[in-house]
Amino acid sequence: MTTSLSDVRPVGEQLRAWRQRRRMSQLELASDAGVSTRHLSFVETGRSLPSREMVLRLSEHLDVPLRDRNLLLVAAGFAPVYSETSFEEPRMDSVREALRQVLRGHEPFPAVVVDRFWNLIEANAAAALFMEGASPELLEPPLNVLRLSMHPEGMARNIINLAEWRAHMIDRVRRHVALTADPALAQLYRELREYPEPVEGPAPPPSGGEVVVPLRIRSGEAELSFFSTIATFGTPVDITVAELAIEAFYPADAATTRFLKERGGW
Repeated sequence: MTTSLSDVRPVGEQLRAWRQRRRMSQLELASDAGVSTRHLSFVETGRSLPSREMVLRLSEHLDVPLRDRNLLLVAAGFAPVYSETSFEEPRMDSVREALRQVLRGHEPFPAVVVDRFWNLIEANAAAALFMEGASPELLEPPLNVLRLSMHPEGMARNIINLAEWRAHMIDRVRRHVALTADPALAQLYRELREYPEPVEGPAPPPSGGEVVVPLRIRSGEAELSFFSTIATFGTPVDITVAELAIEAFYPADAATTRFLKERGGW
């Protein structure tokens, strides 16, 4: 529900929308947050203005993103409390170094750092594998890893199981849109859905033979298979840090492990 601070809806209306998005009843939220259902109802209808502490408490129990918690505070008449620091500022030195240490430590396997729109922030050397043969326009900053992976002039032409991977990634974005109600992310979701369907047709149903959806790609004569994990900062109080994610790719078979180690000189 990201918007500008100059166009803020009433705090009660915003809180009700977040509660409904999380599919919680007033009773459930009131019980979790330790407030009365009557008071919560008054807040949502605008009959009562919440305190600063109440806004933050309800935001925590509703898992509202930090940037949207600032909007709730402003709507309630309070100053924002969460900063948004440029990734390149000196105060982010420790964060940058931590991320780069993780990326280096993951070599010779690919790993990337992305923001909330999946724009590339950092990558290790092994991640260059995913950019081979992509149209130069897709590699211009800000490089969006979702666009790169699913655009017909990007990775898509090298993905062996494109229908399966595309369905998985589009559903992943759909769930993020549902969680955040971010209009820019919703626009990206619509763009990705408009890319041409794979020639092999829609994704097949799960076979039950695998534990994760793999990413299978061609690199020259080699066929490689990956799965990935996603990590975020555990206790962020800065919007930029809260919206960073590390996606680390691991080889799903021995042949991919050998290929990556040979490619990286290991």
